[in-house]
Amino acid sequence: MLIAVCSLTGAPGVTTWTVALAACWPQPARTVLIECDPSGGSLAARFGLASAPGLVSLAAAARRDTTPGLLWSHTQALPGGLPGGRRDGLPVVAAPPGADYTRAALHTLLDSRASVSVLRGVAAQGAVVIADCGRLDSTSPALAIAREADQVLLLARPLADELTTLAAGLSMVDLWSMRPGLLLAGAGYPASEVARNLGIPVLAVVPHDPRGVRGLCGQSSSRRSRLGRTARAVAAQLSSPSTGALLPAAGHERPVEHTGPRFELWQAIRPAPGSTTASNGRRGTA
Repeated sequence: MLIAVCSLTGAPGVTTWTVALAACWPQPARTVLIECDPSGGSLAARFGLASAPGLVSLAAAARRDTTPGLLWSHTQALPGGLPGGRRDGLPVVAAPPGADYTRAALHTLLDSRASVSVLRGVAAQGAVVIADCGRLDSTSPALAIAREADQVLLLARPLADELTTLAAGLSMVDLWSMRPGLLLAGAGYPASEVARNLGIPVLAVVPHDPRGVRGLCGQSSSRRSRLGRTARAVAAQLSSPSTGALLPAAGHERPVEHTGPRFELWQAIRPAPGSTTASNGRRGTA
């Protein structure tokens, strides 16, 4: 299975969530995390990894070799004991810091037509490949990976401004046809309301969990984590053979099928003129 995790707005914590999801994926499935964020990688700095092997060495090698086993030789292991997750080291393909080197590596993969074939080849052998695609737009080289993914997960804060931008961005990068699932980071509009108006299933509300975030950023932390519990629940849902397609979180209404990208979907629940909006994004009266 190939899973692309991304955002269309701001920086809601895509990398942290991707680490949590990969670390909490049910075993014995073999799981690998690859940084494909065009703005540059952060895992090496967070966890003190070496500069190589990683995305750059994978891109160079993939120009000559596209066999599925290639990816594994360009991984490093994160420390074991991540919050809520596995005790052994999670294999990762780390991107270099900075956009220039990372974009060059991604473009090399795309130019050699190996980006998807290498990742999907690993997935075809029964492994789970989770790609941190960062913030997507119509020019992102990671968009090709999202388009080929089995599941696309979008992370966003449930606030009016971010959800309006999300609705517009879905149309711009043509993600509607990918049947994405939505993860809402923090408090704001209710998940059922977001799912109904955007036409996207909400898989989970990611809790505010500073202790769990510290552990997923390479700092000392307890393995018990609300963030980890949420990641385990989402991983279990996605890995279930009976799931078939993305489903809304328990208790949330499944939205009707949409017919295409429509920016006005979110406009229907934005605060009316003359009203006030609480800091958590819910509507209120003046």
